[in-house]
Parts: sequence; structure tokens; C-alpha cells
Amino acid sequence: MLTQEENDLLCRVEGDAPMGRIMRRHWLPACLSEELAEPDGDPVRVRLLGEDLVAFRDTDGRVGVLDEMCPHRRASLVLGRNEECGLRCLYHGWKMDVEGNVLEMASEPAESKMTEKVKHKAYPTHEAAGFVWVYMGPEEEQPAFTAPVFQPTPETKVSISKVIVDCNWAQILEGAIDSAHSSSLHSTDMVPARIGGAEANDKVWLRPSTDKAPRLQLQKTRFGFRYAALRRPITDARTHDYVRTTLFIAPYTVQIPPNNLYDIAILHVPMDDTHTAFHFIAWGDEATTPDTESWRKFLGTQIGIDLDARFRKFRTRENNYWQDRRIMQLGTSYTGIRGIPNQDIAMWETMGPIADRTHDRLGASDLAIVEFRRQMVQAAKTMQQGGPAIGTSEPRIPHYKLKSFQGVVPKETDWRQLGTAPEETEPYAAEPDTQTQ
Repeated sequence: MLTQEENDLLCRVEGDAPMGRIMRRHWLPACLSEELAEPDGDPVRVRLLGEDLVAFRDTDGRVGVLDEMCPHRRASLVLGRNEECGLRCLYHGWKMDVEGNVLEMASEPAESKMTEKVKHKAYPTHEAAGFVWVYMGPEEEQPAFTAPVFQPTPETKVSISKVIVDCNWAQILEGAIDSAHSSSLHSTDMVPARIGGAEANDKVWLRPSTDKAPRLQLQKTRFGFRYAALRRPITDARTHDYVRTTLFIAPYTVQIPPNNLYDIAILHVPMDDTHTAFHFIAWGDEATTPDTESWRKFLGTQIGIDLDARFRKFRTRENNYWQDRRIMQLGTSYTGIRGIPNQDIAMWETMGPIADRTHDRLGASDLAIVEFRRQMVQAAKTMQQGGPAIGTSEPRIPHYKLKSFQGVVPKETDWRQLGTAPEETEPYAAEPDTQTQ
């Protein structure tokens, strides 16, 4: 349970809010590369940390992310002409390039040197792993871009589902680090089976356990933390545990356990205090990782079917997320809501635009939630006091080296060693352990 002040520190990202200042010191996904598929194509409206921006791909294929409003009279550049390596405002013909340089001012005399005196707000960009990334923090603190956790090699196949969720980023991320809820909320899609580890097909995810009350153990790290959810397996329950490890990579990434075909990561990018760009990502080998459209179909997040062209949901609180109580009564669906993320979204959004954590009653299965809140509230206080943003202190951890794990193992196995090579264990052991049974 948090105080109202702590809840605000955790959730608020707009203006000069400490959490927003933390986010600005990390590279953030602004939009998908597919949204800017062609040079001189349609500009895209982007909202990040309470700022309205415009993204575009110029004639040479370079990507820019600028303040949406023209520096002249503040008309929207989303409606502008994307031509000849610049974005031209419709109102008076001012034209800006991807770096914010004003190239032309059609409304000014030819001899005017006003273009040399005006610079439009533009953020540094980097394109990788299916995203256009931006850095929105102080120039002197800008880190070099490094590969995200879901791109361990340049050849890694990446498939991304994106949904705009109408609530605060923190309550969404808390869902990603909540292992216990999957056994109830997602029980139709995550099905117990007599298998040796998690498996996937185009209909469901299979798990080797019926245990709905995992025992959690947690390890603090330099990048955030990771924790293990220990469950009784269906077979060999007396001698073995079913172990699933999840990583919180501060400030907005979660790597959940893989299955036999692909790995999974989730990005929770704050658009403002009450809206979040939620990205559910499958990655791995070309032969076993689903293509983008198959991935979105499995999740129930297809454009034109489940979402509009701007990734906004057709399922809403007003229509009860298309919940079908008939199939609930027939026993073919626990929730009556199709798609793992859609089931989650129904829970997140009905908590309210910003969840009131002053009324929470947390239990043993909420260990990771407690640690997330503790770490990020403290991170916000550190930022308020002029300290560094969480996840930026040296030595930085290369995220693409981090791994989650799942499998049935002997009870005496130390889960902290699972899924890592001996030379890779050091990033996980920077802090003492906290655990509960």
C-alpha cells in the first residue's frame, strides 16, 4: 500500500514529474517502423510523456521526430506535406528537416535570414528492432543506443503487437510482473498439460502445472530485479519444481518466460499520465517465431479487426471488452474475452485511469509488485534530489544479454543460475536477495 504522494511519484510522467525525467534519460519507442513504411509517406502523430510529436520518414529514408506544432503559428505538422527531405506546414509553407532545421520560409522575403534564427524542437532518433526510438533527455546525458533485450543478434526475428491502453503505465507493468494472475485470468489460453516445459501453438500456451499459488523469490539487480515463480509440476511434484523467471528492466521493460518456440518481452511506454503504448513482443529464431500478423491474430490485436489504424481498441469499457458470457457459461472461456492482452486490458482499465494504491491489500504473491513500487518510488525521489536516473549508472548492463527461464528442475536447483552462462551471472547478483515462501 502506497501513500497518495508515493502513488503520484510512481505514476506521473508529464511536465517536470520525476518519473517522466527518468524516462527521458532512456531511449523510448516512439512508433513502429511499419508506421513509417515509405519515404515521403504519411506523417504519424506520436504522444510521449505528455508531449505531442510528429514522426516522419524523409525522401532519403531518414526518420525525424519533431514537436507536432509548427514553430511559426503552431498549426499541426501531422497534416503537413512530406516532400524533398522535409516536412512542410500547410499554413504558410515553413519546412523543417529531421533535425529541426528550418529549410524554407515561403511566407518570408527571399532576402530574409530568419531561417538561421529559428530551430524547431527535434529529438535524436535511432531505428532498430522494428521501432523508431527517441531520446528526450538532456543532450549531455544522452547514452549511446544499445540493442534491446529482444534483439540479441541483428538476425533475430521480431514480431510486435501494439495497443493504446487508456490507463497509467505503472498498473500495466505491474500486470506483466504478476505471475499469479495468469493461472486465473488467462486460464483458457494458458492450459495445464503433462509436458516437460512451456509449449506454444497457434491456439494456446501449454504449461506443466496446475498450481495457482506460486511461491515467489526475488533477486535485486543493477538493471532492476528478476524473480522466480515456483510451482508444483504435474509430474514429479515431490522432487521437482516448475520454475518461471521474469525480469524487470527499469524503467519500462519486462521480459517474461519463454516457451519452446520464442521469447517474450513487454514494453510499457507512457504517452501521458493516463495513456500507455503497450507492446507485446515475440522474438527468436526465424523458423519458430510467428510472423507479425500471426502473432497479432493469436493475441486478438489485428488492425481492422480488433484495433483501428492507430492501434486504438474496438474493445472498450463501454462495450465490456466484447465479453461473451455465453461461452463463459458453456465453460469454453474463463473470462469471455478473447486474447491474452485484451483480458489484461480489461483488468487494467477498470482500475481507473490511475489506480489508487492507497487501498491495496497485497499478499505473498505480490512480492514483485512490492519491489517494483519500492524501486521506482525511490528512483523518483533520487531524481528529485538531483541523483542519476535508475538504469543509467555505470557500468550499464547490455540488455540483449539478459535472459528469462522456464522449466521443470530438481528442487535443490538454484534458480539464480538458470538460463545464464557462468560469465553472465554477474549482472544478476549486484544486490542481496529478498525472498518469501
